[in-house]
Parts: sequence; structure tokens; C-alpha cells
Amino acid sequence: MATFQTLPGFREFYPEDFARRNHIFRRWRHTANTFGFSEYDAPVLEPLELYRAKSGEEIEAQLFSFTDKGGREVALRPEMTPTVCRLVGARASALKRPIKWFSIAEFYRYERMQKGRGRCFSQFNADIFGEPGPEAEIELIALLVQCLCAFGLTEQDFHVRLSDRDLWFFYLEAHGLDEARIRAVLVAVDKYEKMGDEAFKPYAERFGPLDGGLKAKILSFLAIKSLAVLEQTVATLGGGRIGARLGDWQKLLGALAAMGLARFVEVDLGVVRGLAYYTGFVFEAYDRKGELRALAGGGRYDDLVEKLGGPALPAVGFAIGDMTFALLLEQRALMPDFTQASDVYCVIGGEAERLAAFGDIQALRAAGHRVDYPLKDMAFGKQFKAAAESGAKLALIYGSDELAKGVVKVRDLIQRSEFEVPRAQVLATVRDSLSGA
Repeated sequence: MATFQTLPGFREFYPEDFARRNHIFRRWRHTANTFGFSEYDAPVLEPLELYRAKSGEEIEAQLFSFTDKGGREVALRPEMTPTVCRLVGARASALKRPIKWFSIAEFYRYERMQKGRGRCFSQFNADIFGEPGPEAEIELIALLVQCLCAFGLTEQDFHVRLSDRDLWFFYLEAHGLDEARIRAVLVAVDKYEKMGDEAFKPYAERFGPLDGGLKAKILSFLAIKSLAVLEQTVATLGGGRIGARLGDWQKLLGALAAMGLARFVEVDLGVVRGLAYYTGFVFEAYDRKGELRALAGGGRYDDLVEKLGGPALPAVGFAIGDMTFALLLEQRALMPDFTQASDVYCVIGGEAERLAAFGDIQALRAAGHRVDYPLKDMAFGKQFKAAAESGAKLALIYGSDELAKGVVKVRDLIQRSEFEVPRAQVLATVRDSLSGA
């Protein structure tokens, strides 16, 4: 007989695993709500065309795509940004600006599996539409930091690397490169940290080898790690747009410092993000030890809503992946142990006692208490053992003697004490006992 297994790169969640994932999602959702973001969801299956030339060649090659029974070319979503741009674009005229949305959803990419990376994963996505200035980046980077700090992580555990594709364009234009060559250079810069000089091979194959002097300047630019050095480097290029852009940098970093978040954020021109639609500030979060993949990444994508058929609408967003983030929490011993403990376990005698207990069980559950009981008759000793193993705080005992007297015996399994209460007072007694009243 065949044994069926989970497909490579996909995950199953047994109850204890599901509880850990829900813990992460719950805190992300709460944090987004405190920042005034509204939650949305969208289809997991989208038209293939939505991702062609919108997400970049790397993601397009990783799509789970096929022709459906209606003859349409479709794909399982590999990311949320094109989808949320489609949704916002469709109703942009009716939405109050700024538009602050978030989602927690599942995504699919057929890529090489490694630590913290699978073919099916979940992400927290947050986006702001309608704000052209760095105020949107201020809000989103603050949200990103808080989404990580909410679990007990500190600046000793992670940092946010901040860069700017606009300044990269200005810098490379000043050195004589056209748009096609600039984009090819940025693809190489995105891969340089992992691949070294090999990252420039695709550029050389398409345009010929980079001039040695220009390559040295590019490597020097991507090595910039402070605003002072960045200002010094681009000041020599001149032009009003350079000065305006540096003003945006000063506003962004100044606001984050005023929030007390400067210790989390570092200037790092080596970050450019590989997706084709990014247009301005970009940022990524990493663990300080450098042992894991990026925890989160995002940036500005002002042109994408319009490219997908909507109005011109500035936008910034980021995503946090659940797999790498969960690994970080486990490494830092910040992932709690979850037990599916009951509040109450009912110990029941015979069939008459069972029927009497059912009314109380239903009332307790309707009041929000987690209540368990033996589905079939078993000896009292086994039931008390099951009650202890359930983690319940209270045991309600329905024996023939209790039934005859119209009472229920309440045993506190923590304090190891017990007392009797009239049947009519069971709900109030359990409520008070569990609340410590």
C-alpha cells in the first residue's frame, strides 16, 4: 500500500506547530492594528500575466503556473505586492489617503529549499499607498521594527539595512550609464554580497566588461555604511535632485531617531532589492549574527499601481517571512511552549450522570471556557488521570451521590482542594475560580 508524504518544500502543522505559528500571526496582527493598518485578503490564484515583467525574472522563473480548465494561464501567488496594487488600483478613487493595509497570507515559489526557505511559506505584508514622501517609510520601518520587538527581540538581535535605488540611479547616471545598464548593475549589486565578482558576469555578457575604474567606484558606493559618507560621496555630483534626496534621507533618519529607533537602522548601500518594481528607498532586516536569510524586506514602488492599470499612486511596503523569523525566535529562546490545556475536565459516573453533566458542559463552553470530558464510560481513576494530563485547572465531578443531592463536586487540581456547589451555581463558580476571585 502506498504511503503518501507531504510534497517537498511544503509544510504540515500539527497542533503544537500550528499554535506556534498562530502566536506569531497574532502578535503581528495586533501590532499592525496599533499602527492603524486595516487587514485584507485576496485570491491565492492569480492571472499569470500579473507577474510577468512585474515581479522580475527571478520570481517569474519560480512560479507555480499552469493553464486552468477554462484555458486561462494562472499562477499561485508568489508574493502579495502585485495583488494589493491591483486591489487598491480598482478602488483608488474611493479610498481615503493614506491607504494603510496589511495581510497575513500564504505564498508559493518553486525554488531551491534551504534553511528558512520552502516552496510554501507565509508572510506578513504591510503597505502604504498615496504618500509620496518619506513619511510613509518612517511609518513602515517603525512598524517593521515593532513587529520584531513585539516578541522580545532587541537591537542586539536584528538590524534594518537602509538603502536608496534613487541615489544609485543618480550616481550611475552621473558616470555615464543608461537605464538598461543601470538596472543590470543593480542586479549585480543585489547579488554581490553572496556571489562576489561572479555577480557581474550577466552584465558583462550583455554589455561587455565594466570599465575597471567604474567598477571600483560601484564597489566603493555599495560599501557605504553611514549618511555622512553618503552625503560626501554624492555631493560632488551636484544637482538639485541630489540635494532634495539627501533631505529625504535626513528626514527619514531624523524621525526614526526621534522615535528611539535609530539603534535598529543602519545605512547600507549594498542593499538594492532584486524585484524589478522598486523605485526609491529599500530596506531589509537581518539577524545580527548573520546566520539566517533576510528576516524582512521592502521598499518604495511608485510606478506599479499604474503599470497594473490603476491610477498613478505612490506606494511603499514590506514583508516578513514566517519561516526565517520563527527560526530566529527559536535560536533566541523566545518561542513559548504551547500546551492545549483545558480549563475544566468533567469526571462523570454512569449514563444518568453524563446526561446531567451535558447541560453544564454546554453552558461552560458557550461562556468561553475550554471544557473536556471522557467520550465513553471509564473508571474514575482513569478519568482523574486524564484530567491531570489535560492540564485543566478544575475538575467537575458528577457522581451518583452528587446527582442525588443536586450538587457538583469541584476539585481544584492546582491547589488540591475540593468543595460542593449547587448545580445552578456551576457556571458562576467556575468563572470565579478561574479568574481567581
